[in-house]
Amino acid sequence: MNHQTKNSDQIRLLRGTLGQFPTGVAIVTTIAENRQPVGMTVNSFNSVSLTPALVSWCIDHRAVSYETFVTARNFTITLLAENQAELAMRFATRGANKFRDIESGRNSAPVIPNGCAWFKCETYRSILLGDHTMLVGKIIEFAQYPIQPLVFKGGQFQPLQPDREVGNQIAA
Repeated sequence: MNHQTKNSDQIRLLRGTLGQFPTGVAIVTTIAENRQPVGMTVNSFNSVSLTPALVSWCIDHRAVSYETFVTARNFTITLLAENQAELAMRFATRGANKFRDIESGRNSAPVIPNGCAWFKCETYRSILLGDHTMLVGKIIEFAQYPIQPLVFKGGQFQPLQPDREVGNQIAA
């Protein structure tokens, strides 16, 4: 079925169609000028390059924390585990006490505990793209854990089905 994007109904249809592509769920954090932690849930995380080690994510220009993130010198991306949907919702909610029970220093963007991986990044580049800005980070430190990731598809969080073969495997 072929559709053109022209009005709010078409935008809603486009959003639903794009939602057919499963994505991981992450929380991005930084420290604001007032030394307070700032964070938000994203599903636009991508690897960009291995040399140099670069990753990216996108932020809506209307986001409350937009200015904080686009002017930040560094940020941390935590890839959430499949049992962290409540945390993803908390960091997606405006006005929520996002960092309750999360330890946070005043000099470094916090890592969200119990995720399946995290990346501490220096801001490498920002690129204006439509109604979003893509932030590219140079990875300065990272870690991974043997935990299944949280996945978002069709407007809802989904667990991966572990130990299930899905066709040909590609060697690393």
